[in-house]
Amino acid sequence: MRLTRCHVELPLAPLTEIALPENTANHLLRVLRLREGDQCVLFNGDGNDYPARIITAGKRDARVAIESAQTVDNESPLAITLLQGIARGEKMDLILQKATELGVAAIIPVNAERTEVRLDAARTEKRMAHWRSVVVSACEQSGRGRVPVVHAPAALAEAARQVAPDAARLTLDPQGEHRLSTLQLPQAQAVAVAIGPEGGWSPRDRRTLADAGFSGLQLGPRVLRTETAGLAAIAALQARFGDL
Repeated sequence: MRLTRCHVELPLAPLTEIALPENTANHLLRVLRLREGDQCVLFNGDGNDYPARIITAGKRDARVAIESAQTVDNESPLAITLLQGIARGEKMDLILQKATELGVAAIIPVNAERTEVRLDAARTEKRMAHWRSVVVSACEQSGRGRVPVVHAPAALAEAARQVAPDAARLTLDPQGEHRLSTLQLPQAQAVAVAIGPEGGWSPRDRRTLADAGFSGLQLGPRVLRTETAGLAAIAALQARFGDL
């Protein structure tokens, strides 16, 4: 039987006891109806799973005994950073969720010229918390031991500067210079993929990408929607260079 797997932002170590955060305790006890003596698995993003047993269960709290640490070795050898033009609502959630399942290493939400979603400081903070919760939930479900980094939204030029210097830099383009079958990646096996917002890249955005070293990758003759493009690119790159 597969055990329930929960992310906690706490130090974890074998043969120790911890009090679970209230939201985690509520999920295990109220939603999943676990009781004292039941088992679960905790992880905090350090690359390990920590099998644990519930030893006390109160109305709002729970304590667990961590029994061991088990290395989770399922991260892709291909470190993909997704520069994603911010999409509306559920579309962005879908992109984050599925990109995490497909093994992306980091996500940078991008404010492009044609981005339809504009966030002030208060909304950015709330949206960041929500996006991170989506990514954590996807890690819980998919069994990942490392949680992809979700960066703060940035303008396109700033997002490009956050990419590792040795990473290959690609953006989808039906007339792009690269084809997947002939694409070569640097020895470091890192790649950044830039995907435009729902309105697509503007001419100025394309100049910014070119100036930052991004080149076009052909991924079929059709124009893909923003919620399809990044996921298709990640899956194709993982199949060619990663672990799919």
